Amino acid sequence: MKSLEPGICTKWVYIFLRGVCVFDCVKQTVDGHGVRGLYRGLSSLLYGSIPKAAVRFGMFEFLSNKMRDENGKLDSTRGLFCGLGAGMAEAVVVVCPMETVKVKFIHDQSSANPKYRGFFHGVGEIIRTEGLRGTYQGLTATVLKQGSNQAIRFYVMTSLRNWYKGDDPNKAINPLVTGAFGAFAGAVSVFGNTPLDVIKTRMQGLEAHKYKSTLDCAVKIMKHEGPKAFYKGTVPRLGRVCMDVAIVFIIYEEVVKVLNKVWKTD
Repeated sequence: MKSLEPGICTKWVYIFLRGVCVFDCVKQTVDGHGVRGLYRGLSSLLYGSIPKAAVRFGMFEFLSNKMRDENGKLDSTRGLFCGLGAGMAEAVVVVCPMETVKVKFIHDQSSANPKYRGFFHGVGEIIRTEGLRGTYQGLTATVLKQGSNQAIRFYVMTSLRNWYKGDDPNKAINPLVTGAFGAFAGAVSVFGNTPLDVIKTRMQGLEAHKYKSTLDCAVKIMKHEGPKAFYKGTVPRLGRVCMDVAIVFIIYEEVVKVLNKVWKTD
């Protein structure tokens, strides 16, 4: 029987150990804080999800309607630029302030003496002590992260949609197929921009004062922690993002179908 190459063995051992670390993290969180500990920061996430999706898909629809060809088709390259615009818009309007609050809230609740009693109290304290700028920490990193994120996802989704429909632009896509496409797009985006997500999180945390800028943050991570630090949390993020993107795109496509039936345009 042919033995596996050392490189392949090392790769699978690494993946296995990362999986073990994820489950160990879950176990320690539940042991220390109960099941509720897994949902810390949920309120800020919920408050930001609806407006974030509204800005993202609203901007994408606006841009894509301007960039379709005479047959109403959107090619993958134009889909990429529409996704880029949608991601940048959601970053400035919603994601940066909400993510800053969420990250600070989670870090605060993990400390020995939490000072935020809840989401709204946390927002009030941040604005009182740091001003409105306190909710816009890491704006550059957030714009880069969200812009590249949505550019990758919409590029992949547009490419897969066009491939699936072929020469029939009116061909219906089953929601399960949309979900599969969305999960794949989510996976590609994770590997494509996790380094930017790591930088963004550092810039928005309670120790953000240690970094002068987005570039300074990236340089210090590389210098003190090495390139692997840019991919911390890839495994747990991969599972979350794939499910998230799959569900969101299914809902988006089904809502668009309903709206097209209700509001017919010439």
